[in-house]
Amino acid sequence: MTEPVVIDVWSDVVCPFCYLGHATLEAAVRDFDHGDQVEIRYHSFQLNPAFTGTAVSADDYVSTLHGVPKEQLDASHEHLTARGAEAGLDYRFPQALMVNTLDAHRLIHFAKAHGQELPMVERLFRAEFTDGADLSDHAVLADLAAGLGLDRDAALEALRTKAYEQEIRADLDQARAYGITGVPFFVFDNKRAVSGAQPLELFRKALDLSWQDRAAQPA
Repeated sequence: MTEPVVIDVWSDVVCPFCYLGHATLEAAVRDFDHGDQVEIRYHSFQLNPAFTGTAVSADDYVSTLHGVPKEQLDASHEHLTARGAEAGLDYRFPQALMVNTLDAHRLIHFAKAHGQELPMVERLFRAEFTDGADLSDHAVLADLAAGLGLDRDAALEALRTKAYEQEIRADLDQARAYGITGVPFFVFDNKRAVSGAQPLELFRKALDLSWQDRAAQPA
């Protein structure tokens, strides 16, 4: 049997391009003739690892940190909102919050251990960009886990005890080894990389080429 195509994805849940890239990749897999033989694995990446304190407006944070004028930020949001709508996403940028995402990544690893990695990634993106949720709040994160049928108390315990620290650090170390400085970043079978929220056709091509490589391997 042909081995599955493995796609490793580095992303951060406060990255709007990561949300779009996530949706576009999933659409490409759904369209792929061998989509049932594709494995997607998410890895932790932090765009703002030094962020401390309580949640703040993401727009205010970006404007202050990078000096982006409001008009430029609004234009970027308008463009991304339109692209997102085409992919079925509902961006609501004015209510998005900037937080330290370490615990959100911890929750993804918790969900992965219970077979719910991709649904958890999707739910966290929607919580950030549509619901305006505070993804640094343990109660909020535990509620999101419970909404997927996971044990809320177990999720809280994982967050309280800083579980999966080794797994998160391994993800971050691998990102550095690959030279990843921005996300989303997709690696197909450890051979081909796609950087950024690229068009659907590019993901389809990467899948086709990866499948051809797998099919050419001896049994």
